[in-house]
Amino acid sequence: MDAVIVTGGSSGLGAAVVEAVRKAGGRPFVIDRQAPAEGVEWIECDLADTRAAEEATRQLIERAGGSIDGVVTAAGMDVPGALADIPGETWDRIVMIDLLATAAVVRAALPALKESHGGVVTISSTLGIKAVSDATAYCAAKFGVVGFTRALSAELAGQVNVTLVIPGGMRTKFFDDRTEQYKPGPDAILNDPANVASAILFALNQPAGCAVRELVIAAEQETSYP
Repeated sequence: MDAVIVTGGSSGLGAAVVEAVRKAGGRPFVIDRQAPAEGVEWIECDLADTRAAEEATRQLIERAGGSIDGVVTAAGMDVPGALADIPGETWDRIVMIDLLATAAVVRAALPALKESHGGVVTISSTLGIKAVSDATAYCAAKFGVVGFTRALSAELAGQVNVTLVIPGGMRTKFFDDRTEQYKPGPDAILNDPANVASAILFALNQPAGCAVRELVIAAEQETSYP
C-alpha cells in the first residue's frame, strides 16, 4: 500500500487513518477544510460541494503520480435534533457531506483505483443500520452509505475491493459542539479511533483475490449495536 486518499483527514477517525497509513509506510493525501498533521499533503475543500470534491480527488491523484491504492471516506458531520427544528440548509449539508461527497470522491477516484486494483473503504455508522430519534439526516445519510457501498461492491467486484465499515461511537471531537442532551453521558464507553483505523488498514491490505466486504467495529459494551 502506498498512496491513500482520506477525506476528513485532519481530525477524528480521518486523522487516525492518516497516522495509520504513515506508520505502515504509506502516503496519505487528505481532503478537508482544515489542515491535517504536519507534512501530510492535502487540498482544502468543502466536501458539501461535490463537484469541488471530485476535482480535489483528481488533483491529489495527479500529485500522487497518477496512481493511488486506496480511498477512505472518513469525513462526516451531524447536528442532532427533531426534524422540525433543524434548518433545511443544515439538514441538507449533513446528507451532502456524509453521503453525496462519499459517492463523489469515489467516483472521481475510480479510474485510478481500477488501474491499481485498489480499495475503497466507506464509513457508515451503527446509526446506518439502527435508526434513532432526532437523527433523521444522519441516519438517512449513513443508511445511504450502506446501500451505496453494497451496490458498489457488487458493481466493482474483481476490479476494486470495496469495504463498508460500520463503527460505533468513538472518542473524537464529533460530540463536542452538541448540547448536553445529545452528548454521550459520563459513563459512555467509546472506542479509540485508532482501533477503527487499524481495521481499515486491514481491509485495504488484503491479498489479491480477497476482499473484506463489511466490518462492524465498536467498543465491547457499545449500546447502539446490535
